[in-house]
Amino acid sequence: MMKYLFTLLVLMASVTSINAQSLYKTVYDRATAVVNNPASSDEEINLNQFKVTALNYITMMVNKRGMKKDSFFYDSQAVNLASFVTDFQANLEKARTLSPAKRLEIIKIYTDASKYNPLFKDSDKDKVNCYVNDKSTLTPFCLDTDWEKAYDQATTLAKAALK
Repeated sequence: MMKYLFTLLVLMASVTSINAQSLYKTVYDRATAVVNNPASSDEEINLNQFKVTALNYITMMVNKRGMKKDSFFYDSQAVNLASFVTDFQANLEKARTLSPAKRLEIIKIYTDASKYNPLFKDSDKDKVNCYVNDKSTLTPFCLDTDWEKAYDQATTLAKAALK
């Protein structure tokens, strides 16, 4: 758990010296490195594979739809995605200490935040919900997510739920 928080802090601390769109690249490259590292745990691989898949999905959809997006868009989505996943893990740990019902409530808050804040309104529900429908994943989130909105919503609701 501390490893995830440390990674996020290092990422945030390096913001001032990074060029445009490099936050996106930094999140993507770090997640890819964890996935490809044979020393990574299954949990680390699962969490980071989701980040890689979600970032690839965003890039694919922007290109597929011929949209013009600036580096702020990509950076914002990547940082909010990373924060969303990190906070989910932290809040899930807090909820586990309270009760099984609280744990399920936190999972629902984050899953719903990802499902009900679409970025592209993609009609291919099987594709965008592949992680939601996979009961063995640690990241039951929708790929078609506006990560900035989802992060704000989930953080607010989780904070209230854990009081």
